[in-house]
Amino acid sequence: MAIGTKLASTAAVAATAVIGGLASRPAQSSWYENLRKPRYQPPRQAFPIVWPILYTDIAVTSATALDALAARGETTQRRAYLAALVGNLALNAGWSWIFFSRRKLGTAALAAGALTVSSADLTRRATRVNGAKAAPLGLYPLWCAFATVLSTHIWVLNRRR
Repeated sequence: MAIGTKLASTAAVAATAVIGGLASRPAQSSWYENLRKPRYQPPRQAFPIVWPILYTDIAVTSATALDALAARGETTQRRAYLAALVGNLALNAGWSWIFFSRRKLGTAALAAGALTVSSADLTRRATRVNGAKAAPLGLYPLWCAFATVLSTHIWVLNRRR
């Protein structure tokens, strides 16, 4: 893996994590605490465990895929993967702002759905390039699908507020 690609993907994913983390600060607010949530909501402690693992996987898998595409001379596919990655990271960070900072629960549910589709597409692209080595990235769209269900359920439970 080229150092430049690894650094760039790590920096992009780290920026996403920071932006999302800043936007998630209201998760400790009375507004969030007073929302009705389904019983299957994971404990607060799960999120700082799950997300760093997923972010690391996104950065490493993406850097590996981008380098492999460059080595093969597949510049069009490399650009498409890069665009898919940037779009995915924007959706990722954007969800936290929509949900926690803007408190738009319905819009956040839609954004989570878009993030799930985007994450599945990113996984498909990475798997096409690196085969089974990219398989761990499949956990990302699974987590996002769960987040979509959870976000939608929170919206439904709180629509009348």
